[in-house]
Amino acid sequence: MIRMSGIIATSTAIAAFAGMASAQECGDLTIASMNWQSAELAAAVDQFILNNGYGCNAEIIQGDTVPTITSMVEKGDPQIAPEGWIDLVPEVVQAGLAEGKIVGGAKILSDGAVQGWWIPKYIVDANPEIKTIEDVLKHPELFPNPEDSTQGAVHNGPQGWGGTVITSQLFKAFGAEAAGFTLVDTGSAAGLDGSIASAYERKEGWVGYYWAPTALLGKYEMVKLDHGVALNMDEWKACTSNADCAEPQKNDWPKDTVQTLIAKPFADAAPAPVLDYLNKRSWTNATVNGVMAWMTDNQATGEDGARHFLSENEALWKDWVSPEAAEKIKAAL
Repeated sequence: MIRMSGIIATSTAIAAFAGMASAQECGDLTIASMNWQSAELAAAVDQFILNNGYGCNAEIIQGDTVPTITSMVEKGDPQIAPEGWIDLVPEVVQAGLAEGKIVGGAKILSDGAVQGWWIPKYIVDANPEIKTIEDVLKHPELFPNPEDSTQGAVHNGPQGWGGTVITSQLFKAFGAEAAGFTLVDTGSAAGLDGSIASAYERKEGWVGYYWAPTALLGKYEMVKLDHGVALNMDEWKACTSNADCAEPQKNDWPKDTVQTLIAKPFADAAPAPVLDYLNKRSWTNATVNGVMAWMTDNQATGEDGARHFLSENEALWKDWVSPEAAEKIKAAL
């Protein structure tokens, strides 16, 4: 028994030392968790995989897009921003890349962040000819105004949102008022969500502004409308996104690029397998929507969501990591 205890103690010490050595190889690092659910989930997934799969000592810190990316460029901290909405701060990102202060990793949302006008899937199933905004505007009777069923309604977001301005401009550009529609101010994010939930639970028509990834689209299956026209970025900048433009033209809605950003000092020092993971890790809006819906229904944290995702999607995340890391992650779960 004494000899066996000695063997166990020696083995434990060796394992502990190996773990320390692995952690020192990867080192301490900070991962930015932005103040929205999908970014919280992404940061927690990265923390779990890097710590358990690659022996890192990763800590999550709270941030937001502009201050986080600015800090990465100017100070090299945090080391990783898993969900960088780079189109929101293009000048800062491009300057950081050009000056060698940050490097780009995987596009974490493989199909990009999506904004636009959506309708319930059951409406599409019953009316497969409805595919575009103009198709919707031919049928105000299918999308009745809750306050006046003789009119159709396009539901908008709250005042102060960029998407609200753009929806207002597109409402004018596509001639929605002349087609018998009213632009409805839902008043708040909760009001917008509530209008979708109410329509969906009653199987009524609904059309309006929304975006992905979101938990709500993981719960209610919605279809984004095609705009039926090509994207004109000059028109977008000058008029589509400008509330003061009096005569907006029909236009498409660009997707936002959502990419992992890595501080250059960490990228230079990190082990190759860690960088390989950060350059591979990518998922779709549908995947994230589903996990966030589970998080919302279960009042779950980002850490809970990460464990749920990793437990339910092994076939996806195993392609992101080395075989050795995969075994360690499975054991940690």
